[in-house]
Amino acid sequence: MKNILENALKNSISYQDYRDLMHQLTAEGKSTGPIQSEELINYSLLNEARMKRLDKTIEIDDEVATEFQKIEEPQIWLVITESWCGDAAQNLPVIHKLAELNDKIQLKLVLRDENLELMDLFLTNNGRSIPKLIVLDNQLNVLNTWGPRPSFATKMVHDYKEKNGSLDAQFKQDLQVWYNKDKGKNVQEDFVNLINSTLIHS
Repeated sequence: MKNILENALKNSISYQDYRDLMHQLTAEGKSTGPIQSEELINYSLLNEARMKRLDKTIEIDDEVATEFQKIEEPQIWLVITESWCGDAAQNLPVIHKLAELNDKIQLKLVLRDENLELMDLFLTNNGRSIPKLIVLDNQLNVLNTWGPRPSFATKMVHDYKEKNGSLDAQFKQDLQVWYNKDKGKNVQEDFVNLINSTLIHS
């Protein structure tokens, strides 16, 4: 596993570099990843606009910021993502702002389809669901993971699948409405739990 993590980190980029890449690709009518379908390109265009707005508007609660000051040991937050992923677009701007709260946290991003060995170590219900965040210490021990969605959205998905069998366009629309109303609060709650759990076990 450590070799796979080391290789992924060599391929990783900063959040700003990821945003620059998205901006460049969408300007050229492209998405990340080997498949360049009209659908994925349209999702990427939508996500570029969404992330641009969220980068400016997401606010971190003071109580959350206080909790993040408890982190004293260096951590690497390695996130698996792609430009076409709607959940990544909603959550990455929040994760970026959380990582900025403490200089012990180093946020790194990798593209899923260029790092399938890594992705396959961190499946969700046997699926390559993104975004997936892996919390590492300096020796590349896995301290915790998160993703692909905030806890409340995960429950929404579970409940909808129980009732309807699969996710459809209506659910995806409902999920976006929820994200817009939530404004990153649930991610912040999840990450307070995540870092507190990590501190307890480290």
